[in-house]
Amino acid sequence: MSITTENVEHVAKLSRLQLKEADMEQFTNQLNAILKYAEKLNELDTEGVEPTSHPMPLSNVLREDETRPSWPIESVLRNAPDEEEGQFKVPAVLE
Repeated sequence: MSITTENVEHVAKLSRLQLKEADMEQFTNQLNAILKYAEKLNELDTEGVEPTSHPMPLSNVLREDETRPSWPIESVLRNAPDEEEGQFKVPAVLE
């Protein structure tokens, strides 16, 4: 598969980009170089490689969720500028 200047022009139009002719040629060449390199990867023997392999062992570093007591509501609302029914009261942002 190769990229043509028409492909680049189409993508530029979809992206609402105005490219000069020289830029379109440059992007066409660069995208074709990327595709050529990706085709080289098809030559690799991946037969025994798991699809989700990773060079480093992965482990979950998050702690387990555990319940614990919360702060008393009076203590939490002590410095609140305004409070109503045990909740912070803030100015309305929507009408």
